Amino acid sequence: MNCSKCSKPAVTLIRYSGQHLCASHCLEFTERRVKKELRRQLNVDREATIAVAISGGKDSSVTAYLLSKLLRKRPTVSLVAITADEGIAGYRPGGIESSRELCRSLEIPHHVISYAETLGWTMDRAVKVDPKTIPCSYCGVFRRYTLNKKARELHADYLATGLNLDDTAQSVLMNVARGDMERMARLGPHDKVQEDMIPRLQPLRLIPEKESYLYAMLREIKFHDATCPYADRAVRGLFRDTLNKLEESIPGTRHSLLSSFDQMRPWLDREFSGVKVRKCRNCGEPTMNPVCKACELVEKLESLAT
Repeated sequence: MNCSKCSKPAVTLIRYSGQHLCASHCLEFTERRVKKELRRQLNVDREATIAVAISGGKDSSVTAYLLSKLLRKRPTVSLVAITADEGIAGYRPGGIESSRELCRSLEIPHHVISYAETLGWTMDRAVKVDPKTIPCSYCGVFRRYTLNKKARELHADYLATGLNLDDTAQSVLMNVARGDMERMARLGPHDKVQEDMIPRLQPLRLIPEKESYLYAMLREIKFHDATCPYADRAVRGLFRDTLNKLEESIPGTRHSLLSSFDQMRPWLDREFSGVKVRKCRNCGEPTMNPVCKACELVEKLESLAT
């Protein structure tokens, strides 16, 4: 099958649009949508430091590459990269090394911050102490905590993540299923800046996971192709499988969920705009409660360990 835009052989079929695309048009298709999101999410007319959260996986690596490619020539924008070391033996070391090599090739300063040095716990130890709890319930909180803390220390104006269309659509579906509109209101990208909270950028929010993977392959972006050993215990997997089935039967389902979320955002902003951010009485990090969730979970682990 040839490309819908030229006579070259197609490398992929975009089912939700019906297009067959060759390698060059596939790359162009991805980059055009990322540019659109960056124009919408980022004010490039003022000086800004963007911290890129990079795990070494395909999505965060593609994010770092695209931000470098699309923003490198803008004198007002500078990039730094942060890798959160969860402390997962046999998994995270490879991601750190992959992140370090990519950042070196892109000439982006690279920083590593670990759960152990920041919170006193590794994920391996947390899972051992609390084997019945879903590991992601700890890891997600600890990751947000450490990345925000390090980004603030680096005086970043934005924190860019590698969340793709699949990730965002899954989060929307999960929050709808739980009826958790307050958490829905906190989903990025963030337009408003709250004290000590670094607003998130999501350059890949229009890019499906498979297209992110294909972009990495076509651009020959090296990444750490491994799965977290605790991923099979995540509740998100159920919503991922459900969404994949829906997308297979009804192409465009992920985009529809994202569009619905964007249409709800003005209401969500109004409804939850009164939520005040305070400082955690234990660590001083921003939180909506007297004690932040990270400190709450650390206290739980410490009580279980005694």
